[in-house]
Amino acid sequence: MIYVTGDTHADFRRFSTRDFPEQKELTKDDFVIVCGDFGGVWCDSHEERYWLDWLNDKPFTTLFVDGNHENFDRLNSSEFEQVDFHGGQAHKIRDSIFHLMRGYAFDLEGKSFFAFGGASSHDIDDGILDESHFVDHREFLKTLNSWRLAGKMFRVKGASWWPEELPSEEEMTRGKSNLIGRNYHVDFVIAHCLPQEIASAVSMGFYKPDLLTIYFNTLLYEGLSFDRWFCGHYHLDRSVFGKYEILYTDIRRIL
Repeated sequence: MIYVTGDTHADFRRFSTRDFPEQKELTKDDFVIVCGDFGGVWCDSHEERYWLDWLNDKPFTTLFVDGNHENFDRLNSSEFEQVDFHGGQAHKIRDSIFHLMRGYAFDLEGKSFFAFGGASSHDIDDGILDESHFVDHREFLKTLNSWRLAGKMFRVKGASWWPEELPSEEEMTRGKSNLIGRNYHVDFVIAHCLPQEIASAVSMGFYKPDLLTIYFNTLLYEGLSFDRWFCGHYHLDRSVFGKYEILYTDIRRIL
């Protein structure tokens, strides 16, 4: 069996037996997929290790694509082994927790899944603070505290925001290459965001184009076919046009 859900932001309580009783019928050969903003790999703390071990002890195997709120310095580092996984490449976080890397296609339970995480942060209206742009640490802290007191909407590069939230040219090329190898057809797309034309329709134009949403649009224009596109990011549970499934707290069985 395969279940899909939306952003967890390191809060895995939805996977408790009380809230997700279906897990009683699952084994490690079954999968629960998080559509980005997993958040469980952020800072190496006792609390983080506790929750990752707690999730690892669940009867199912957890898979996730990255969102925009991830610590990419850690997630993409040598701390986590890159392994062959069901036809693609993944970072092994725990024995039964895997990060599905961007641009790979995976074969799970006889179905194909194209995984491509990432998205633009929309909680940075007032900008990104980069300590390297300041004379010294003291000046950086002064600005940081003043922005906080002013209630500005911002993040800090290398601490709460990373440019890797959007894909590299290598990742986008890899995605196209793997799709060409499958004749531009997969059963499911697992992403964190939507193609731009769908995001614009959902948000009445609020979500603006970026490198990734345009890339997804290009894939559609080039003929990508799929049965369902699953994503998180928008913090709502909604089906769009019969093919796009936006998930937040719902845990939905798809196989």
